[in-house]
Order: sequence, then structure tokens, then C-alpha cells
Amino acid sequence: MSILGYLQNVGRALMVPVATLPAAAILMGVGYWIDPTGWGGSNALAAFFIQSGSAIIDNMGVLFAVGVAYGMSKDKDGAAALAGFVGFLVLTTLCSPAAVAMIQKIPADQVPAAFGKIKNQFVGIMVGIIAAELYNRFSAVELPKALSFFSGRRLVPILTSFVMIVVAFIMMYIWPVVFDGLVNFGEHIQKLGSVGAGVYAFFNRLLIPVGLHHALNSVFWFDVAGINDIPNFLGGAQSIEAGKAVVGITGRYQAGFFPIMMFGLPGAALAIYHCARPENKAKVLGIMMAGAFAAFFTGITEPLEFSFMFVAPVLYVLHAILTGISVFIAATMHWIAGFGFSAGLVDMVLSSRNPLATHWYMLIPQGLVFFVIYYLVFRFTITKFNLMTPGRELAVAGSEEDGEDVNVTGNKDQDVTGLARQYVAAIGGSDNLTGIDACITRLRLTVKDSAQVNEVLAKRLGATGVIRLNKTSVQIIVGFMAEKIANAMKTVGAVPASAPAAASASVAPAAGVKPQVVPQAATAATVAELLSPVTGEVVALEQVPDEAFASKAVGDGVAVKPTEKTVVSPAAGTIVKIFNTNHAFCLETEKGAEIVVHMGIDTVALNGQGFKRLVEEGAEVAAGQPVLEMDLDFLNTHARSMISPVVCSNIDDFGGLVIKAQGQVVAGETPLYEIKGK
Repeated sequence: MSILGYLQNVGRALMVPVATLPAAAILMGVGYWIDPTGWGGSNALAAFFIQSGSAIIDNMGVLFAVGVAYGMSKDKDGAAALAGFVGFLVLTTLCSPAAVAMIQKIPADQVPAAFGKIKNQFVGIMVGIIAAELYNRFSAVELPKALSFFSGRRLVPILTSFVMIVVAFIMMYIWPVVFDGLVNFGEHIQKLGSVGAGVYAFFNRLLIPVGLHHALNSVFWFDVAGINDIPNFLGGAQSIEAGKAVVGITGRYQAGFFPIMMFGLPGAALAIYHCARPENKAKVLGIMMAGAFAAFFTGITEPLEFSFMFVAPVLYVLHAILTGISVFIAATMHWIAGFGFSAGLVDMVLSSRNPLATHWYMLIPQGLVFFVIYYLVFRFTITKFNLMTPGRELAVAGSEEDGEDVNVTGNKDQDVTGLARQYVAAIGGSDNLTGIDACITRLRLTVKDSAQVNEVLAKRLGATGVIRLNKTSVQIIVGFMAEKIANAMKTVGAVPASAPAAASASVAPAAGVKPQVVPQAATAATVAELLSPVTGEVVALEQVPDEAFASKAVGDGVAVKPTEKTVVSPAAGTIVKIFNTNHAFCLETEKGAEIVVHMGIDTVALNGQGFKRLVEEGAEVAAGQPVLEMDLDFLNTHARSMISPVVCSNIDDFGGLVIKAQGQVVAGETPLYEIKGK
């Protein structure tokens, strides 16, 4: 697994302990509402609620150890969580100030201050990762018969305790250095004041597409670099009395998110709706209203953000910039509110009587201003640059207008189990799927080969985006049903890979075979004429040595076996995707045809060797313009096959194909096939 994929797993696992924060927020929020001035000192019921919430906040380190160990274990077993708990107890006890003084034979007042902070979330994450790795490696070990009781899962907590002795010994020497480095980093950001808060918020949004924002959040929200924004804010009066919190300062890494989540993103949703084509507005309205309500009420923004994150990345960058500006303004003006889950209405109401909440109500007019800013910026950018946001140019995915039912079997009331089976099929079947998890709105999947994922089918099932992080890590954005679908996917049994029939019945001729015409498309208007992207010999799609292409699961078209190195654009349009390995690209024509040019079979395994890109994603290209350059000598030696499919992945939106080419073709000159309208 790549470093990015591993960090993805850590970020996903962090959601387990973070999910406990809403409970702390509610308990302490209710306590502060009951007794806003005495903070529990003059009301027993308020003290009851505040102390209940404190029990969670004060033990976040051990919660992180347990949660991460559980979340990263291969089968989510309780033994992994127990190992995390045992490991945290052993490590923090051995590295406590008293133990360090005794072991190192030094006076207690000479023990580095870092050991007084050993029970923090950073150490909890580290222990959780170690415990999970030990569980994944040793949970199936069988000991000799005399010790068989301690075999398997029972062995893991025992191993963890011994490993933590070694880790504790190492930590006695490196923890002070690590801690000082983290503190210096936090102090550097703190010295930037409000600007530092804005910079943090900007990168918080930018990292969301790959799920690494959780790692960044741990620095500013929890006690890793001395900032500890969320626990200190939720602690309120106790944090003030302990000198951990400062009124008007604590919470500045949170407050500015409220105007964005409650008002800014709904403004963006309104702009996207107004920019949709008239025939698509009804569908877009439902999507945008649901996303806007979720953002306003709960602070969950992924349904909205993922609706434009990939189709219009420039909008997402603008969103990140505006978020940074909002957090900067709120921090500068000392308009402070905090949250235990996310910056929605629920958390704003609960935090309003927290003694650390200052001028929190000013975040509402700030939010109204950002509603207008988001609306104007998004509407201008969408129309000025003709961005393909939901409802523009292309029909809304899953709508009746684009001919794609959300449920491709035709049963709109299908249960979650049936939907899960179809998602497994879209991912390449059970044989391609090795790991299943979910995070709020995303399926986080581990596969043998991400190239087998059928993105077209996934979107027909209702997904709003598919992210291929690398060859083995895939995320599919499915909305709030992510966890239900993921759980159902684990129990559906063996499912074959998808192979839906293509809309047209055309057959691409091999050399010496006369072109055939789809009868129903013969008299229809031509939507696009594609030229051959490479010089070589035409091969029938059915003869491509790859089932996904040969079965037309990816789309309909033909293939070419190249004899020259230059790959050109087969038509005028936009390069919407070039794979990281440069072996394939996706082109969207002016009339909305989505063309996939895939050079060779299994060439993704070459990790980019033999390919060089000549343009970048988002480029407008003319027919015949060079896009890739190949080292054919290398590729013919190392690739399984250099037969290269050229298919229309959304052929169901059109009337079919008219195949024009046979025999030898020349890049950028020979017509390959025509796409006909309905």
C-alpha cells in the first residue's frame, strides 16, 4: 500500500473517536445552557451534564488509541480495540513523570515537561496504529497446544504490552524532541494569529478530497501542538480556570467555519441551481436543497462539495480560499463559537452560552454576507468559464433525461442489499474487492486493480464521484447511505463484475471486414466524428484482450494497434482526465460525448513508464492535437498488449455508432467512427 493509501486508512480510523465529540458537545452545551454564569457551580444538574461531557474530553488520548486500533484492524474486532487500550496504559504509565524520574534516576523537578503531556491524542494515534498492525499480523497465530488459550486474538493485547515497553524506552529519548517540534510548529502558527487561522482553514478544505484533513485537524483541534481548540472550547469554564483557554482566542480555528457551512455553501448551491439548464432544474433543485440543508443544520458539507469538486475544481479552490478568509475575519474580530462535530446550526446553538463564545451572533451577519459572495462568485465563474456543474450541458446523473436510472436494474425501490450488489459489480466484482469501509458520504474501498472500476455504472447507481487514489485505493461518493451500503457490501457474497449491454449494436470491423451501420442510427444526425487517435491497424472491440472492453462494459467503439508513437485527440473538446500513469485519457466533445482513449491493456501496471503527456487536464484541444507520446519499443516489450480501445463511455445517451474505419488508419486523419443522435 502506498503512503497516501496508508494515511487514508489513518484518516478514516480517526473518524471513530472523533464521532464521540458530538456527545461531549451536547452534554456540555446543555450544562452551559442550564447554568450560563455559574458553569455548574450553582446548579447540580448543570454540573452533572458538564462533568459528563468532561469525561469524554479529558480522555481523548485513550479514545484515540482505542478508536484508531479498532478502525485500522482488518476485520474491526474488539480485540484490536482492547490492544489499543492496553498499549496506551502501558506506554503512558511508563512515560509518566513519576516513572521517568524513577527509571532515569533524576529528580522529579528535572523531568522534561513533555512527559506531563504524554496522554495526548498524538500518542493515542501512534499507539492505535501499532496495536492495529500487531492485530492484523498476529491475530491468526496458533501457539503450541499447551498455550493454545492465548492463540489468535488473545495473543494481540499480550504482544502489544511487550511492544509498548520497547516503545516507551524509545519515547523516553525522542518524545521530548518530537513534542518540542510540535509545540514550535503550533507556536509558529499561533504567532501568525488570525492569519495562521486562515491559512489552516484554507488547507483544511484543500485536503478534503483525499481525506487527509483529519491529520491536519489533529494539530489545531487537539492537544498535539499546544493549541487544543475543540477540547478547550468545550471545556469552557474549566479550561479558563485551568489557564488552558483564553476568551476571544480559544475557538478561532473553528468559528469562521460557521459562516461557510451554514450560509456560504448554500449560496453556492443556489448559484449552481440557477446556472442549470431549464430542463434539469427540477432535478438539480432536489440535490442542492438536500445538500444545503445538511450543511446549514448539521455542518456536513460533503454532499455539496463533492457535487462540484471534480467537475469544476476551480470552484473548489475558490471555496477553499473563501473559507480561509472567513476564518481569518472571525478570528480577527474575536467572533467566537465552537463545535464538537461540525459548524452547523446545532453546534452554534449549543455553544452560544459557553463562556468562551464571544460575539458569536456576529457570525450570522458574516454568514449572510458570505451567502451573497458565494452566490455571486460561483454564478460568475460558472457562466464565465462554462463550467460543467450539475445540470449544465450534461444531464444530471441518474435523471430520466439522460436515460440513466439510479437503479440500473429498473427497480427504483430496490433495497440496500440489492444496491450493494450492484456497487460490488461496478467495482469489478468480488474478486477485485479486498477491503470495504465508509466515511460519512464515501465508500472507501481497497481493490486489486482500480482500473477495473466501472465509473459509468457507479454514477448510474447514484454516485456523484469516483476517486482513484492509486491502483488499489478507490473512493466512491454515495451520500449519507455510505455506511449502510458498505455494511451490505460485506454480506452480499460472491458477485461477478458488471457487463451491461451497450446501447448500440454496432460491430467494429477488423482488417478486411466491411464497415457496418447501426440501422436505427443510419439516418440520425451525427453528433461527433472521431478520427483515429494513433496510426496503426483497426481491431474489433470484441477482439480486445480485456473483458471490460470486449464486453462493452466501458463503452462502445473500436480499437487500434499502434505502429507510431504519437497519440492525438480524436475530436475537438476538453481533456477532462489524464490518468496519473499517462496511459489513458478522457475527452469530452462539444456535444457531450465522453471518449476514453486507453493505450494498451494493463499498461497501468507500468506506472507511467513508456508514456509522456503533452497536455494537462482541463486543456481545450483540437482534433488531431498531440496528447500523449509513447515509447513503443518499451511498451511492445513490457505491456500485455498494445491494442488500444477508443470508446464512447456514455453511448447510451446517443443513438449508436457508425463505424467508418477498417485496415490501416492514420492518426488525426482517418475517420474512426461517427456518434449518432437519437
